[in-house]
Amino acid sequence: MTTPGQSPAPVGQPPIIINNNVAASAAVAGGYGMVRRRRQSFGLHCVLLMLTCGIGNVFYAMHISRWNRNRGL
Repeated sequence: MTTPGQSPAPVGQPPIIINNNVAASAAVAGGYGMVRRRRQSFGLHCVLLMLTCGIGNVFYAMHISRWNRNRGL
């Protein structure tokens, strides 16, 4: 029972409000454990150039490119 100045209690469940903007912006900004793009190392390229006459550089670049492509980066 309600008093004259009181509104009746709501019946049923309250409306559910979903805010997707926070999750979407965090995913775009690199949040929630997103994998970073792997970069090629200048120092390692120099070492590979000296040790393998440039052949190792090609394989290293292919490895890094494949790693990024497989992860959609």
